[in-house]
Amino acid sequence: MIKITLPDGSVKEFASGVTPMDVAKSISEGFARNVISASFDGTTVETTTPLTTDGSLILYTWNDEGGKKAFWHSTSHVMAQVLEEMYPGIKLTLGPAISNGFYYDVDFEDQKITDADFKKIEDRVLEIARGKHEFKLRPVSKADALEQYKDNVYKTELITNLEDGTITFCDHDTFTDLCRGGHIPNTGIIKAMKIMSVAGAYWRGDEKNKQLTRVYGTSFPKQKDLTEYLLLLEEAKRRDHRKLGKELELFAFSQKVGAGLPLWLPKGAALRDRLEQFLKKAQKKAGYEQVITPHIGQKELYVTSGHYAKYGADSFQPISTPAEGEEFLLKPMNCPHHCEIYNVRPWSYKDLPKRYAEFGTVYRYEQSGELHGLTRVRGFTQDDAHIFCTPEQLDEEFKKVIDLVLYVFGSLGFENFTAQISLRDKENRDKYIGSDENWEKAENAIINAAADKGLKTVVEYGEAAFYGPKLDFMVKDALGRQWQLGTIQVDYNLPERFDLTYKGSDNELHRPVMIHRAPFGSMERFIAILLEHTAGNFPLWLMPEQAIILSLSEKYEIYAKKVLDLLENHEIRALIDNRNETIGKKIRDAEMQKTPFMLIVGEEEEKNGTISIRRHGQEGKGNISVTIEEFVAIVNEEINKTLKVYTV
Repeated sequence: MIKITLPDGSVKEFASGVTPMDVAKSISEGFARNVISASFDGTTVETTTPLTTDGSLILYTWNDEGGKKAFWHSTSHVMAQVLEEMYPGIKLTLGPAISNGFYYDVDFEDQKITDADFKKIEDRVLEIARGKHEFKLRPVSKADALEQYKDNVYKTELITNLEDGTITFCDHDTFTDLCRGGHIPNTGIIKAMKIMSVAGAYWRGDEKNKQLTRVYGTSFPKQKDLTEYLLLLEEAKRRDHRKLGKELELFAFSQKVGAGLPLWLPKGAALRDRLEQFLKKAQKKAGYEQVITPHIGQKELYVTSGHYAKYGADSFQPISTPAEGEEFLLKPMNCPHHCEIYNVRPWSYKDLPKRYAEFGTVYRYEQSGELHGLTRVRGFTQDDAHIFCTPEQLDEEFKKVIDLVLYVFGSLGFENFTAQISLRDKENRDKYIGSDENWEKAENAIINAAADKGLKTVVEYGEAAFYGPKLDFMVKDALGRQWQLGTIQVDYNLPERFDLTYKGSDNELHRPVMIHRAPFGSMERFIAILLEHTAGNFPLWLMPEQAIILSLSEKYEIYAKKVLDLLENHEIRALIDNRNETIGKKIRDAEMQKTPFMLIVGEEEEKNGTISIRRHGQEGKGNISVTIEEFVAIVNEEINKTLKVYTV
């Protein structure tokens, strides 16, 4: 008998050779019908794989990430089968699952796949799927595998790098593919499939190799799911921050300036400034001191911190000066500079904590293929702060930072999030600096603080920074997509590297603990995600213009100016559209700019000292006539509902 441990901690005994599907059936026949994949002791297995040792078993349905991965990988096999049928002589390479689908890289040689072929491929995939062909994994000797793929240089290269005894093929219907496993029970589960696009991709990601054709696809267990997914994609296109940023005149890019280096236009710069002032106000209340550091630093600074080893080879190269041997780097992180600020003078335990904050711009050379609007750039500004405290103060300080992050999220409408405790990789410790003792202290500090604050958490191994563990806030946007926003990190290592000290109550020198924190993370990325989350309809307190005044004719422009002056006296951001256009055209343009309030003034409004309010997005609901004072009250009430009060 063997003992199988399930995710809830329960242990069941089975005869050796039991399969994951057998275990699923022992739980419930209904549950078993939904199980499509499994993992045993951290390794993906088939639902038919015999289990012969004690271990931990996870059973996946479509609703689990592991289930989706197996589902999409299996569909890539069926698509590859169809591609071989329709394009004889092609060479298949790799077909993994990715987020929201899968791809297969193919050498089509002299043949070409076009959009006109997509529907035929999709129909044939579903025709094969209806055959309910089982996916069967079988071991193959290295010699037999090489013989099978003697005419395919790509598979041959893959097989050559594998050890004999570890090679497996997957069969379904008439198709066989080199594969390590992770499939659904049979093709019949695939009910909907769509080819999303084709693109070029170098073999093994190396531009020195031949360019292949990457065929992207997705699939679902119900046609309804595919329909909903495609509608979601359309909505995502509508909300694309690159599109909205251009329409709302927030930011731009210039090839002459350089790829990945955004230019902030007046409205975008004002938006950024409001976000900065919002956080600076909260930080001042929480005892932070604002600092400013240069955009460059001597190479030795980043060698000391470890950032040069981390980013140096793949980042902007050192800047040589006229002085022989002198080299500077564009700043990849703000923390080494803040360590040197701390080191300017000696500190006592009575002086701590010291909290240094900076909206500091940093630079990293992202590969051109990885650049994407504001979410992946080469120059970006972090709302960085570093807290230097005693070990006894760490818990309280960490919890205060959690409170600050929650304040930021609450004021900006991010309500659906999980706190991810990002720890070291369990096996590979080479990529981290510092002692095991310091890492254990830092990891325990994060775990305990998150528990005390009652956060909904998940633990991810291997996601820590190279110098310390993190608490990353994983936020779901309005479309259900997950983003990492906000991070808090505990660091015992940089204080050692920079020889940071304070004099304790015992008159001896001690090391402070360092907390890195950035509620926004990167200003560029945060604004991009906020744009897509709100579709450009920012919270009223953050909007570039909160109201636009539209006069029915030139006769009422003097009154429109009076209204504007009154609103500005109440710190409401407004402007007048005095273009020689019809009122209908002005309203449509204001709607496009997503201006929250359109204030229409004409003869009646001038006579009564009122304004006629039209809300953005409420076409056909009629306008409301109010006094200026009543409108100010409406604006302030709405702002007070969304802009949370920060309490220390």
